[in-house]
Amino acid sequence: MLRITDARTGAPTEVRRTLTRVQAHVTGAGTSALRVLLVADVLARALELDRIPALTIADPPPDLRRRAEALGIRPAGSAAPVTGRTLHVAGPDTPAPEGGIHIRVAPAAGTADDSVLRFALLAVPRTEPADPGATADEARATLARWRKAVATWANRPSRPVPEPVRHDLRTAWENDLDVPAVLDVLRRVERAEDLPDGARFETYAYADRLLGLDLTRDIGAAP
Repeated sequence: MLRITDARTGAPTEVRRTLTRVQAHVTGAGTSALRVLLVADVLARALELDRIPALTIADPPPDLRRRAEALGIRPAGSAAPVTGRTLHVAGPDTPAPEGGIHIRVAPAAGTADDSVLRFALLAVPRTEPADPGATADEARATLARWRKAVATWANRPSRPVPEPVRHDLRTAWENDLDVPAVLDVLRRVERAEDLPDGARFETYAYADRLLGLDLTRDIGAAP
């Protein structure tokens, strides 16, 4: 079960299976605001993977909305139902309403190409400042390698995600949405010598339901 630390109290809170609003509070159209929308997007994906009905609420300015779409951040609604629990996602200096659970996102300075910006932001814990420009080259190389590997593994006989690997993935993201730990699991799967390629493929495809990195993009592409 997903546990999120409330930034106001420091206490972990279990998110149970009830309608949950993920409300992103943004100001401006910079990379810090984009990071808030990205965290809200991944949080909603984590809830859906736990079969929790989730509704993302945000009202970004048009420029920020276009940047979010380029990063694969799913469109959000602008009105919230009055029932259910609310998870408020905001930057450190952005006010959010009382009540609900508050998730604070550290600022992000600089930027990178849209093709790697999502990965570069996800690779840094959301509570730590991020500089995606400084890690863009590493993010680009990792994404290219993983997408090529996934396209190759897709040609092998399918195998289920190994239960220990599934457990490690879920333990990572259910522990306060620790996305960098999810990426670490994928790195271990990439290097593991005892996993069939079909299991690697299913693992990456499963994890990408959370990450939204389009890791299966190159399947079937011409070499």
